Amino acid sequence: MASKEFDYVIVGAGSAGCALAYRLGADPNLRILVLEAGGHDRSPIVKVPLTWGLILKNRLFDWGYFTQPELGMDGRRIECARGKVVGGSSSINGMAYARGARQDYDAWAGELGLSGWSYEDVLPYFKRSESWEGGESALRGGSGPLTVIRMDYRDPLIGGFLHATRACGYPTNDDYNGDSVEGFGPMQATIRNGLRCSAAVAYLRPALARGNVTLVTNALVEKVILQNESGTPRATGVAYRHNGETVLAHARREVILSGGVINSPQLLMLSGIGPAKELARHGLGTVVDLPGVGQNLQDHIVFDIRWRRREPGPLHRMMRADRIGMDLIRTFFGNGGFSSKIPAAAVGLIRSQPHLQHPDVQLILAAGPMNAGPYFAPFKKPYTDAFSIKGIYLTPQSRGQVRLGNADPSQAAVIEQNFLATETDRKAVREMFYRMREIGAQAGMRDFIAEELSPGPKTRTDADVDAFIRRNAITLHHPVGTCRMGAQGDPMAVLDTHLRVRGVEALRVVDGSAMPRVVRGPTNAPIIMMAERAADHMMGRRLAAEAPAQRHTLAAMVD
Repeated sequence: MASKEFDYVIVGAGSAGCALAYRLGADPNLRILVLEAGGHDRSPIVKVPLTWGLILKNRLFDWGYFTQPELGMDGRRIECARGKVVGGSSSINGMAYARGARQDYDAWAGELGLSGWSYEDVLPYFKRSESWEGGESALRGGSGPLTVIRMDYRDPLIGGFLHATRACGYPTNDDYNGDSVEGFGPMQATIRNGLRCSAAVAYLRPALARGNVTLVTNALVEKVILQNESGTPRATGVAYRHNGETVLAHARREVILSGGVINSPQLLMLSGIGPAKELARHGLGTVVDLPGVGQNLQDHIVFDIRWRRREPGPLHRMMRADRIGMDLIRTFFGNGGFSSKIPAAAVGLIRSQPHLQHPDVQLILAAGPMNAGPYFAPFKKPYTDAFSIKGIYLTPQSRGQVRLGNADPSQAAVIEQNFLATETDRKAVREMFYRMREIGAQAGMRDFIAEELSPGPKTRTDADVDAFIRRNAITLHHPVGTCRMGAQGDPMAVLDTHLRVRGVEALRVVDGSAMPRVVRGPTNAPIIMMAERAADHMMGRRLAAEAPAQRHTLAAMVD
C-alpha cells in the first residue's frame, strides 16, 4: 500500500477544490494534494461554450446520477448531472455567473444565526474571486482569477423579449450582480477569450504552475482516515484507489472534502460520520453520530414554454455544417467566433406573485432549441427552429436527502430530491408558468412566433398547468445543503461557521453541500466564494468587510 504525505489533502478538483488549491498554495512552504475522480478537462467539447449542450445531452464528463422516482414529478427519475472531470461542474455547466441576492446571505446570518456570512461579510470574497469586464467597483471585482463577461449574443429576438418584459411591468437591470438582482438584462458568463473559464482554468492551472500543488486524476477516495488518540477523532488523511492500487495520503494539517453535494456526504458516511442508524443499516461503525449528514437537500427546478420561430434565427443559420465546423475550429484556437457564445441571451429575476417582498423566480430567454445540431441540406434536413422561455423556481421549500445505497465507495448514493413536495412550491411554479406565458403574448414577441409548441394552447387550467410541470420539470443542477453549516446548538448542523465538521478535528467540507439554504441563482460563484473564505480562515487571514456600498437603482444611474 503506497503512502504519501502532504500538508493539505483536498478531495475533489471542482469549483471549491480548485480555489482552495490556489489560495492555500500561495504559501510556498505548503504541499497540497488534490484528488479528482474524473479525468482531465482537455476536450474541445469542454472548452468551447457552444458545445455545452452536447455535454448535458450525452452525460459527458459526468457521474451519471439519477434521483429515485420523484412523486411530485409523475414518478420520473430525474437526471442529476455532476461533473466528474478536472474543474468539476464548472467544466460542464452553462457558464452562467450569478452570486444570488443580498437577502440570501443576510438571511444566513440573521435568520439562521451564521455569524460572518452576511452579504457585507461575503462581498469582499466575491470581489476577490472575479475579474469583471466592467472593472473594479464598490460591488464588482476587477482583477480576480475568474473572468466574467456579459454574453454578447446578437439576435433581434432579444430586443423583442426585453420589450415584452417591460410591457409586463418588469424593470431593466444591466448588472444583476450589482446592487439589485431584480429585473431583466444580459446574461453574465464565465468565458475568457471565447473559451470556458472554469475553476480549473481560473484557479487550478496557476496553482499547479507554482510547483507545490499535486493533482492526481482518476483517483476515487474511499474513506477518510480517522485517529482517536486524545478522545476526539482527528482526520489524518484519506485512502484512495488509483490504477488498481490503494494509496494512503496523509495530511499534516487538514483533510478538506470538496466532492460536492452528493459525494461529500457519501464519503463522510463511508468514514463513519453521519446518522448512526443509517450507518448501522450498512454495517458501518459510527465514529461521530451526525444526523444532518445527507439531509437538507434542495435544488432549483426548471421547465420551459417553447415556441416555433417564424423565421430562422442566427443560431439556425450558423448551424449549417460547413459554417459551424469552421467556426468551432476558429473558436477553439482562440480566435473568437459564433461558438464562443451560447444563446442564453437575456435573464431576469421577478416575483411570481405581487405580494412577495423579493424575487423568487428567474426567467431565461433561450434563443435556440436544445436539439440544435449541424445540418447539410439536402442530405440532412435542418431541425425545427424554436426558442423558449425557461422558468426557474429559486426559493424551494421542499427538502430531500442523500442516503447510502451500500457500503461500496464505487457505487452511487441514493438521491431523493423530493421536488414539489409542498403546496407553496406547487403554487409558485404554477404562477411562474403564467408569468412566462404572459411575456410570450406581448407585442414584442409576436413577430417571432409561429406557434406555441409546448405545452400548446390547450393547456389553460391550473390542473393542466400542474400536469405539464409534473411531466416536464427537471433540475437546473444547483443542489446544495447536504452537509450544511449551522449555529452552535443546531442538532442538524454538520459543520460550524468555518465549515469544520462537528466532532472531528482537522476535517472540513468546502463545497455546495455546506450551504444551509440555496441562493437565488446558479451556485458556482457562491461555492467559489465559500472556498475563498475558508482558505483565508485556514491561513489565519480575513478580508475586512468594506463599507456598505451606496444603494442605487438603475434609473438613478441613468438620470
